Amino acid sequence: MKIKKGIVLAGGSGSRLYPLTVASNKQLLPIYDKPVIYYPLTTLMLAGIREILVISTPKDLSAIEMLLGTGEQFGINILYQAQEKPNGLPEAFILGEKFIDGNPVAMILGDNFFHGHGLSEAVFNPAQNLLGAHIFTYNVEDPERYGIVVLDEKENVLDIEEKPVNPKSSLAVTGLYYFDGSVSERAKKLKPSSRGELEIVDLIKSYIVQSKISITQLSRGYVWFDAGTPKSLLDASQYVEVIQSRQGTFIASPEEVAWRMGFVSDEEFKMVLLKMPKSKYQEYLLKLIKS
Repeated sequence: MKIKKGIVLAGGSGSRLYPLTVASNKQLLPIYDKPVIYYPLTTLMLAGIREILVISTPKDLSAIEMLLGTGEQFGINILYQAQEKPNGLPEAFILGEKFIDGNPVAMILGDNFFHGHGLSEAVFNPAQNLLGAHIFTYNVEDPERYGIVVLDEKENVLDIEEKPVNPKSSLAVTGLYYFDGSVSERAKKLKPSSRGELEIVDLIKSYIVQSKISITQLSRGYVWFDAGTPKSLLDASQYVEVIQSRQGTFIASPEEVAWRMGFVSDEEFKMVLLKMPKSKYQEYLLKLIKS
């Protein structure tokens, strides 16, 4: 089935970014010239998803809503849900059960950033006919820090290991996941781990044991940042600055993605831009419509 709904999980305490997150949600911090949350939001939009639920802490939700609004300016519909405290990633599917309503759903972590040639096809194609679960992996040098996927000789998923001492592969599970309509029921059946949280690894394993999982391996032509530390936030910012300044294109502009995906018409796009304050951001987008 086609995925039409997506969740941006933008909660958490942001403790790894302290003291930056004392007064601000980490998804509102900048990756160069745009808020962090623009990057996962546009990834879902590139997948063709137009119904989005943002889940965050009660104290941060209003600020995120002030930034994104209803999503009308992006040709999408954005709803909001509070998460009282972080109880693990699968809780998003329990909190969002009414939103999901038994349909396939994508979830992306609010601090994850993907970029690369062909990214649109890489995230769009698996969303058009989902069977079971689909995850996106990325080759890393330090697999012991991640959830790692183990494949057989035919590249079928055999297992997933959380931060293994002796990793059997270097394929890390990124923060972008596609699940079928059974995901909420599966999440409710999970038991908390020793950390006292529901684990995304356990949710994925429930699909692996039924052979209902597929993967996309993001190759060396892509970059993936988990912008949850000061260094990764800086690395992502430097990457965006280099690409934008050298290529003259912007990364993760939801207004541009909406226009290119056909979510808004030329006229609607222009009206949104004219309401913006004069800035390099507005200037870039106006050049697109003029050309």
